[in-house]
Amino acid sequence: MLNSISYKITRWRLKKNTQRNFLIYCSVFVGLIGGLAAVALKFLVHLMEDLSRNISSHLPFHIIYVFLPAFGILLTVAWQHLINRDKIQKGIGNILINIKKNRSNIRSNNIYSHLVTSSLTVGFGGSSGLEAPIVCTGAAIGSNVGRLFNLSPYEKTVLIAAGASAGIAAVFNSPIAGVLFALEILIGEITIPTFIPLLIASATGVVVAKVLYSRQLFHLVTDGWVMTALPFYVILGVLCGWTAVYITKVAGKLEKGIFLKQNRYVRAVGGGLILGLILMIFPALFGEGYHYLQEILNGNMEVLKEETIFSQWLSNPWLMLLFIAALILMKIIAAGITIGSGGNGGTFAPTMFTGAFLGLFVAFAVNQTGLVHLSTSNFIAVGMAGALSGVLHAPLTSIFLIAEITGGYVLFIPLMIVSAMSYIISRMFSKHNMYWHELIHEKNIHPGQDYGMLNQITLDSIINHQFKVISKEMPVSDFYSILANSQANIFAVLTSQGALEGVVWMDEIRKHMFETISKEDTVADIMVAPPAVIDYTQPVSSVMELFDGLDVWQLPVVKDGVFIGFISKSALLNKYREVIISQHKQADIFAR
Repeated sequence: MLNSISYKITRWRLKKNTQRNFLIYCSVFVGLIGGLAAVALKFLVHLMEDLSRNISSHLPFHIIYVFLPAFGILLTVAWQHLINRDKIQKGIGNILINIKKNRSNIRSNNIYSHLVTSSLTVGFGGSSGLEAPIVCTGAAIGSNVGRLFNLSPYEKTVLIAAGASAGIAAVFNSPIAGVLFALEILIGEITIPTFIPLLIASATGVVVAKVLYSRQLFHLVTDGWVMTALPFYVILGVLCGWTAVYITKVAGKLEKGIFLKQNRYVRAVGGGLILGLILMIFPALFGEGYHYLQEILNGNMEVLKEETIFSQWLSNPWLMLLFIAALILMKIIAAGITIGSGGNGGTFAPTMFTGAFLGLFVAFAVNQTGLVHLSTSNFIAVGMAGALSGVLHAPLTSIFLIAEITGGYVLFIPLMIVSAMSYIISRMFSKHNMYWHELIHEKNIHPGQDYGMLNQITLDSIINHQFKVISKEMPVSDFYSILANSQANIFAVLTSQGALEGVVWMDEIRKHMFETISKEDTVADIMVAPPAVIDYTQPVSSVMELFDGLDVWQLPVVKDGVFIGFISKSALLNKYREVIISQHKQADIFAR
């Protein structure tokens, strides 16, 4: 039935609509579903957090904090293993992989799996964020809408970005930041054909969120900033840059996994219990931590004394300063343990939390000296932007996100200064953001458009299936007879079952062509092992890497162990050229 509906819609759009208009219709639909997903996720997490806090308030020393995170992570791991069958793709890095190497196709189970698992993780105290799960959910929605209507990889990529922007925009009630996030992190370029669908999806997501769940994430009232604070904003920018480097390195290591020699359930319980002990000491690290951010934005420093075992000592301002410093260092460790032990979440919220408390640290420390008074709430807001800019390498997203969610547009100059300085310092240590850094070093995937366009080519479209079958027992004289009537430069030597045993190159034949041939000489004497064999399931981008790395022009292809033909580098380059021309024409059509 679904295929029938898809077929009818496809016929309608081809007759009545341009591709540009239909992509805009799709972006509205993706924004609508993405907004609903964000609302559902926020509702589930807040419901579970309220439940967790109610339970903990009835126990001495909030001992339940030790066990709640382990329970949530254990449920998350069980869902992934038993129900989802390990098919969930966690993290924004996997979205980039699917865009670059999988023709922008994302499994449909990612539409709902992230909502369930991240709400279990964060709702029961996991110290991570919901932004990466909602981005993954929105991206999966966009990809599967594109697949439903048989859209091109280029159009599916736009819808993936549209879904992600709708998710971010709905979570934070920040439409511009949602668009900029998708452009800076997922697409990497700003063009009119991509900007309009993203803007529409983002706006749709925000409208849905406001109608169904109007609870604002943060609220900041400020009269602006003063020139006397400018040197301290510069200091905050430098500290944010260094903190971004710390976040990237620590989070990168911990998120790869803890207790790796143990099975998944032991990891979940072990990591959850360690996290629980941390939360018992630092309750402000519970969940996303946005409740505490809003309180300190309101000037309520007393909230940090609540529930912690150090409350009686925190009346001393210098001990409070040390406590804030500990929160800055521990938040990203808690987030890494949460994700590394099997929980589902991201480092977006922990980065904002860390930046906020870094801003609080600077303002609180300076205010204790009595030399000058700094606005604590301003520094908290600007610190969030600085940390995000350094970690994500996305200064525009960071500036507009904090400006939108706090209403602090009067802080644009400090936001620009701190975000720019943090970005510059972070770039000194890593050319790419934390998502690309891992993909480049571990998966050899690089940013840019080449991989996306290469993987629009199907391998079957460039395979030469016309070949002569020869065996290694064939006399060389018989092979020369075949050669005389062939234009091929390479020949495959196969077994009787069709398995590849070797190849014969024209270059190799020339060495023997003028030698005396005996009756005993066979193809086995002149065949060689190919430098590489392409598997039929390989993405075309990896085939191009083989050609470039080996400096050869033809390679054999096998499918299920059986030889099926050759691929030439020239055929691949010609097809690649066709894709580039087609994509430029398509972009021109959308731009009209």
